[in-house]
Amino acid sequence: MWQTLLDRALMALVREGNLTLTLPDGQRRQHGDGHGPAVAVTIHDPRLIGRLVRNPALAVGEGYTDGTLTVADDDLYGLIGLCVRNLAARNGAWWHRAADLGRNWARAARQFNPAGRSRANVAHHYDLSGALYDLFLDADRQYSCAYFARPDMTLEEAQAAKKAHIAAKLLLKPDMRVLDIGCGWGGMALSLARDHGARVLGVTLSEEQHRVATERARKAGLADRVEFRLADYRTLDGQFDRIVSVGMFEHVGVPHYRTYFRNVRARLAPDGVALIHTIGRAAPPASTNPWIAKYIFPGGYCPALSEVMAAVEKEGLWQTDVEVWRLHYAETLRHWHDRFVANIDRARALYDARFCRMWRFYLVASELTFRLNRQCVFHLQLARRQDAVPLTRDYLHPASAGPQRRAGLAHAAE
Repeated sequence: MWQTLLDRALMALVREGNLTLTLPDGQRRQHGDGHGPAVAVTIHDPRLIGRLVRNPALAVGEGYTDGTLTVADDDLYGLIGLCVRNLAARNGAWWHRAADLGRNWARAARQFNPAGRSRANVAHHYDLSGALYDLFLDADRQYSCAYFARPDMTLEEAQAAKKAHIAAKLLLKPDMRVLDIGCGWGGMALSLARDHGARVLGVTLSEEQHRVATERARKAGLADRVEFRLADYRTLDGQFDRIVSVGMFEHVGVPHYRTYFRNVRARLAPDGVALIHTIGRAAPPASTNPWIAKYIFPGGYCPALSEVMAAVEKEGLWQTDVEVWRLHYAETLRHWHDRFVANIDRARALYDARFCRMWRFYLVASELTFRLNRQCVFHLQLARRQDAVPLTRDYLHPASAGPQRRAGLAHAAE
């Protein structure tokens, strides 16, 4: 029965591409229109067939991670690319679409992230060995989308460009007080202090990130300008001239969006500016892929702009600028994947072969979701006052403005 249902599911899903499936008993099935590179998959465990029928979004990743599903030549890009292309075309069995609707309906419960649960979710991912992240991130440990202002940029250059782009949107002046919500290993906060003279408070729920960031500030001689605190953003008080949050909003959860932006507004000075950098979807609201939610980012969700803005509007913040980054994260993830694979022996020594398969599946699936489906990054510049930022974007690129406009920008900066 399960083999018959799997055939039906694959006929409904794989309408484009060229998939050869070998079952545990040696039988072969061909699916797709035969166009494009061939992807050959073998299922080694009969029990996986039923799981693939019931919940393929979870079972494919689990099968690959556990080694009960293999791909010829380990062509993970081919397999996931074939799946993502067909899913983007809205192909799939009716019962899988029904399951997606059920997950969407239940997402409020899955994304309920009070302080204790948020701390546990963060620890699941960010308290892994720091040596793991050194294998694939840049030297500054920027674990978020880089900004490829030129296609030939190195990862280090693109991450520096990301920080510079964000700093420009913050319109920083020396000694401004900046709150960094979800500061990671401290790279953004240290850059804002070192390069722009800001005084920064960074908050994180990760003990490992807090330890590393604090040590980095001490070694850089910036401990008097940057403080890192192991704290939930909801427990803070006081006001700041600027707020920055990069790659943290994905962990907030839809039920907490209004709480998040209510806190942003409360912490922001009357003439302050906030910059929120988050993964999102250029599509209607949905739910998190169940494999990602179980193994990589529990409690995480990449929102539609519509559901973010509903919360922003209700908390009385001005949307002074919205920018959409499209393929930048796909390029970032390709760099991360290639670095991870180049160091996979070291990763295997840190964990094991199963972990390496899981991590590679995560990096490839994430890249191809940005490249082939409707995943993107949103930059939301927010303020309490309509005139908190200039009325044009010329301040981001003053060198390209004419002489009169440059004079106006210089006057506005005084």
